[in-house]
Amino acid sequence: MIVITGAAGFIGSNILSSLNELGRDDIILCDSENKNSNLNNIKKREFSEFIEPNKLIYYLNKNKNIQTIIHMGANSSTIEKNYKLMYRQNTRFSKDLWQWSKDNNVRFIYASSAAIYGDGSSGFSDSKSIKNYKPLNVYAWTKYFFDRYVTNQANLNHTPPQWVGLRFFNVYGPNEYHKGTMQSVLKHAFNQHNSDGEVKLFKSYNKDYRHGQQMRDFIYIKDCVSIILWLLESPEVSGIFNCGTGKARSFKDLIMAMYSALNREPIIKYIEMPENLVNQYQYFTQANMIKIKKSGYKNNFYSLEDGVSDYVNNYLLTDNPYR
Repeated sequence: MIVITGAAGFIGSNILSSLNELGRDDIILCDSENKNSNLNNIKKREFSEFIEPNKLIYYLNKNKNIQTIIHMGANSSTIEKNYKLMYRQNTRFSKDLWQWSKDNNVRFIYASSAAIYGDGSSGFSDSKSIKNYKPLNVYAWTKYFFDRYVTNQANLNHTPPQWVGLRFFNVYGPNEYHKGTMQSVLKHAFNQHNSDGEVKLFKSYNKDYRHGQQMRDFIYIKDCVSIILWLLESPEVSGIFNCGTGKARSFKDLIMAMYSALNREPIIKYIEMPENLVNQYQYFTQANMIKIKKSGYKNNFYSLEDGVSDYVNNYLLTDNPYR
């Protein structure tokens, strides 16, 4: 049996979809039942049981046939200021699941975040000591603290039989619709095109980057899931790994790919950036993917153009955009 936390969320529901496509339905879903908008992500999926997060440890203690926990659940708001709430939801709960997995010899794969790298001034290497990085918001700090905990536990050999943290970069793709302001830039751009006939991007305030040339490592959700499926087939692989493509692309590239998929002429308007963002805005992110490739991951990544085309044409433009 596999347990997926955050199972009705963006990444969790895509993992569930791919496991179903492989013929697996021996899956326990963990998420909050009051997230009605999320539940559309799993309406057409097969699974064994649905458990609320506050009942998960009790459930696990009663069921000894769990082989793997895929822990994608978190409060992912980058604007939430309540540290105690975020720590309880993102760090404390993760520690509890780690401890249970270690004690019960269960494999443990969890969602970290590229947000732990902060402003990027120290790079984006998953091989450097985590102490080199300084996160910029409460969400990132909670992910940072759990990565530090995991690193310390690994140094003491106090680990589950397989343990993997994935530092997700800029993920886009189907089933992100419930995320509101936290949806991908591509989904916001698609909404703007539909409502206003144009796409708005922030101007650049860095002389090294022209307007629209701010860069991110955009990774299609299907590539994230491909890495997780590979990990399920590779129990000998443990560690904390970046989850990006290793190739930064500009926001303008992303929007041009969307217009190409729509077969429309691009209309981009550059707008002023809010003052509170100007001094903490990231102009470049790019995952260093050497570590996971050396560990054996060999699959090719979707190009930006192919990922955007698949998302737009096979999901966003359809009557049922859910995967």
